[in-house]
Amino acid sequence: MLKEVILISREKIEELAELIKTSRNIVVFTGAGVSTESGVPDFRSPGGIWDRFDPNEMTFQKFVSSEESRRKYWDLFRTTYKEFQGIEPNQAHLAIAELEKRDKLSAVVTQNVEELHQKAGNSPGKVLELHGTMWKIRCLDCETDYPWEEAYKLLEQGEIPGNCPQCGGLFKPATIAFGQQLPVRTLKEAQARSCSSDLFISIGSSLVVYPAALMPQMAKESGSALVIINREPTPFDDIADLVIHAQAGETMKKTVELAE
Repeated sequence: MLKEVILISREKIEELAELIKTSRNIVVFTGAGVSTESGVPDFRSPGGIWDRFDPNEMTFQKFVSSEESRRKYWDLFRTTYKEFQGIEPNQAHLAIAELEKRDKLSAVVTQNVEELHQKAGNSPGKVLELHGTMWKIRCLDCETDYPWEEAYKLLEQGEIPGNCPQCGGLFKPATIAFGQQLPVRTLKEAQARSCSSDLFISIGSSLVVYPAALMPQMAKESGSALVIINREPTPFDDIADLVIHAQAGETMKKTVELAE
């Protein structure tokens, strides 16, 4: 059985490598399954963040309406700041960055917030962060960004960030909370890049969080080849041109090496 799995994986890696070789406008879509291979905690797994914090308390509506809720939200980020510091890109991030070096990558559309794609070498302008970034705090009114380090210092002292000195608005981590609208400009660009791609590779996403999960379907309907790499089945496996149920890092490393 083990030999059979290795044989199938090799064939699929060769197929993906050929698709990469013949493509010039690749969009890569990444989810939590890419980040977890760098040691980023999975929020939903046993022992994850949502075992320690109630996601129902972390909505955007509660954040803006209650100081008590804001304290809970900032306490969540005090924990994540601690756990995410020092994480490094893995083989999947590095392989995706290599696609950009080869001038094949149109964009990385990501649901992740820890900026590992940029750290791996992708240009910031190529990375479209649908759920924002945890490494900035942002005023909800004037959208001025401030360093996360200042917020973290306050949180470690038992305080929470005050209001924006520019306009008096509320500070919030520059990630998208439950119930908060995705950044419209980023979403539209991600959709446009997906629809104009000739190869769309979804990596490490369960493809159940909308509207982001619609992008593989949009790409496919626009004529792109669709590849899904994920350890578990997704709702879009049936329409994909190629499905690989495997680890993201090893799969992408071997594929990009073979596609040289």
